[in-house]
Amino acid sequence: MNKSVGWVERSEPHHNHYTNLARRTLIMELTARRRRKAGFTLIEVLLVLVILVILVSLGVGAYTNAQINAQINAAKAQVGLIDTPLHMYFLDMNNYPSSLQALIQPPGDANQQKWRGPYMEKGLPLDPWGNPYQYQYPGQHNPGSYDLWSTGPDGVHIIGNWD
Repeated sequence: MNKSVGWVERSEPHHNHYTNLARRTLIMELTARRRRKAGFTLIEVLLVLVILVILVSLGVGAYTNAQINAQINAAKAQVGLIDTPLHMYFLDMNNYPSSLQALIQPPGDANQQKWRGPYMEKGLPLDPWGNPYQYQYPGQHNPGSYDLWSTGPDGVHIIGNWD
């Protein structure tokens, strides 16, 4: 029994069943091939991860160096800022203080009447690493004046007013 549908001619009903089965099989095979081609291999994924790790490590290193340099520059700037109150103290007292505390509290000696402080309204700052600035009068590096320094990020790289 031949049935004619449009210009396609089908001869048997069971022929339609095999055609649908073949079509489904072909579609499933093509879908499976697409899935296999669409994914990444393990080597490709690992290669991308290695590249990302390298890029992140370079970025962290650059950030750390920039942060340390910024802290060193801040310490240099603060040493320069503490210089001004020390010079003001010198002008009032005709001498540099024996410690940085004299910039905040009047000395306990007879020169107390000359003191016009506090010379640092907000108190003594800490260096960028949370340590107090070091002070010595008379200075070892500046014999006619004073030495003012920070011990730096590691206690070895000293940042002082003689640099």
